[in-house]
Amino acid sequence: MVRRKDIDGSVSVPTFYGKELRWKREAAGLSLEKLVEGSFYGKSHLSDIERGERRMPLELARHVDRVLGTDGYFERHCEDVRRARRGPHAAYFEKVLEAERHAESIEEWCPSTFPGLLQTAPYARALVQAAHPSASDDWIEEKVQARLDRAGLLDDGHLVPEYWAVLHESLLTDAIVPPQEMTAQLDRITELADRRRITPQIVPRNCGAYPLMAASITIMAFPDAPPLLYVEASYSGDTIDDPALVSQYRKAYDRLRAVALSPDTSLAMIKAAAEDYRNGKQTSRLE
Repeated sequence: MVRRKDIDGSVSVPTFYGKELRWKREAAGLSLEKLVEGSFYGKSHLSDIERGERRMPLELARHVDRVLGTDGYFERHCEDVRRARRGPHAAYFEKVLEAERHAESIEEWCPSTFPGLLQTAPYARALVQAAHPSASDDWIEEKVQARLDRAGLLDDGHLVPEYWAVLHESLLTDAIVPPQEMTAQLDRITELADRRRITPQIVPRNCGAYPLMAASITIMAFPDAPPLLYVEASYSGDTIDDPALVSQYRKAYDRLRAVALSPDTSLAMIKAAAEDYRNGKQTSRLE
């Protein structure tokens, strides 16, 4: 018999919460499968929560309290666990940071900047400095390194989720970093695409009105949980799991993808833009 690994509840708030959950479940004589029965979540999701690796969704906490008869304990404390900080990322981004590690697919639309998972250090540094002009160099570098560590998700071998990025053409033509750094940024996207880690699509400038013009979104799907939507602004972000709203954004994203150029044409455009920056031939608009 394989001996299960014990949980050290002193490591963090999530592990303490998870250890309590396992203790209550086992005291009730329930397996993971039995406890999640009747919910929208799988046993692997609950197992991750018990190990402190995922946060407890509110609706699952209510389900657990109902099945275990714990008088609202897990619902009352799931928000405390959600708010527990685990790194230098913004507090509102913690749920996304955790979720994307368990996603089977990630689809992003970023009209004004390259997504964080695709950014190189110089590009990320330029964005952080622009958003926080009075921050110290050490603080900025901590943020940049955290973003690079997160981007390692796309290099994790078999664990890489299916990743789709729809980008606006202006990202190729309106550089926010010097040509050499822009070349490196585009080369990074090209390298990931050539390795089939990502699928990029470009929305051309001349396409007219298109869906999600005023939004930057991420849609994540999971094998053991409902899909999750993340909508971001400059200094805030919101995760949404309401099925109707997620479905509405899902349909808009699909229509946006239909407006964009094909993956092959888009990748060729990205490679051509990289060569132009490399050779000093970049223009304000690439045709």
